[in-house]
Amino acid sequence: MKMNAEIIAVGSELLLGQITNTNARYISSQLAELGINVYYHTVVGDNAERLNQAIKLAESRAELIVFSGGLGPTKDDLTKETIAKHLGKDLVMDNTALVSIEAFFQRVNRTMTENNKKQALVLDGCQVLPNNHGMAPGMFYSHGKHVYILLPGPPKEMEPMFQIEAKPVLAKWLNQEEIILSHVLRFYGIGEAELETQIMDLLEAQTNPTIAPLASDGEVTLRITAKTSTEAEALRLIQETEQILLSRVGNHLYGYNDDSLASSATKRLIELGLTISAAESLTAGLFQSELAAIPGVSETLVGGMVTYTADSKVNQLGIERSLIDQFGVVSAECATAMAKRVKMMFESDIGVGLTGAAGPSSHDNQAAGTVWIAIVLPNDEVYTHLLHLSDMRNTNRLRAVKKTLHYLIQLLSQKSVKI
Repeated sequence: MKMNAEIIAVGSELLLGQITNTNARYISSQLAELGINVYYHTVVGDNAERLNQAIKLAESRAELIVFSGGLGPTKDDLTKETIAKHLGKDLVMDNTALVSIEAFFQRVNRTMTENNKKQALVLDGCQVLPNNHGMAPGMFYSHGKHVYILLPGPPKEMEPMFQIEAKPVLAKWLNQEEIILSHVLRFYGIGEAELETQIMDLLEAQTNPTIAPLASDGEVTLRITAKTSTEAEALRLIQETEQILLSRVGNHLYGYNDDSLASSATKRLIELGLTISAAESLTAGLFQSELAAIPGVSETLVGGMVTYTADSKVNQLGIERSLIDQFGVVSAECATAMAKRVKMMFESDIGVGLTGAAGPSSHDNQAAGTVWIAIVLPNDEVYTHLLHLSDMRNTNRLRAVKKTLHYLIQLLSQKSVKI
C-alpha cells in the first residue's frame, strides 16, 4: 500500500517563532524510511476553525495525516477535539493513560487538577499509542481512505513515541514485509560540504543501503538505512557500508545513533576508570553542565570551578598573579595553569581549563572568539588548543565546549592513558 503524507504541526508558539518546528523534520525522515512521500508541512495555530480547514485541505492531497502538538491539558490544546468533531467521533477516557497520569503526579508529589484528565481522552476506536516519556497518549486511527496519527508536541515525547509505538503500527498497516534498519554515524570537526565531497561517489551510486547526510552546529551525521527480508541481511549491508565510509572519514567519527559528544566522552572516561574536573572562565560551568546531563557521570565527574575574573583565578584556583600579569587570562599559559590547579584541588585524573574572549567585544587585548583549551592527562602531559571563533557570545561558549569534548575523546581514544 502506497501513501502520501502531510504533517500538521499545531501550536501558536510555532507561528510566533518562539520554538522551531523540528518535529516535522524528524517525522519526515522517519516516513521516508517507510517509503512514504511527504509533500506538505503545515503549521497552524491554536484555533479550531483554522485547524479544521487545514485538516480538510490535507485530506484532499494526502492519505496519511500526522499531527504533532495540541494534546495537552489546557484550553488551547484542541487537536483531538477538533479532529473528533471533524470525523464525527466521540472522545473516550483511556483508563491506562489516566492511571499513568495519576501515577506521575503522585511521584512528583503534586496535586493533579481536573483538567489533566483531559490528556487521557482519545478518539473512540483508535489504537492508543502509549506515552512513556510524558503524559498525553498518542493515537493511530483509520477512517475511510485516510489514516490519522496524533502525537504530542514536545520532541522528547514525540520522537520515542513515533519510533517505538507509531512506526511499527504504520509499517504493519502498509503490509510491509521488508525489514527496515537504520544506523547513524556521528562526526565532528568536518563540515558537511567536505564530508559529502569525500563520499560523493557513494551518495550518487547509492541504492540499498541509502546514505543520508544531515548537518547541525559543527556536527554531521550519516544515516545508513537498509531494506531487506531479514534483519541479519540488513545488518550485513549496513556494516559493509559503514566500513567503506569509515575508511574515508573515520578519523572524524565520535559516536553512533543517539550518542552526543558529552555521552561519548563520559563513556570513554568510565571505560578507562578516569575521573575529571574542570576550571571554566568563558564557559562558566557549561562544560560541566554538558557532562552532568549524562546519566552515570558521577562515576567520572568529581567537580570543578567557575573562575570568571582574574582575581578569582588567583584567589580561588591559586594561580600565580605574575603568570596572569605576564601572559594574560586569555592564553595557553593561563588555561594550562587552570587545568593543573583544578586537577590537583579535586584530585582528579584529568584536568580541563577553558578561558577566552566570549564576545562580542575583545577581552584582555584578545579578539572576540579567541579561546584557549588545556587538557592535563593523568601523567601530567598537557595539551593546549587555540580556537578562533566568531563574535557571537553564546555560540562561542557552546562551540568551545564541543571542541573541548571532541579533543578529550580524541586523546582518550588515540593515546595510552595511564593513571
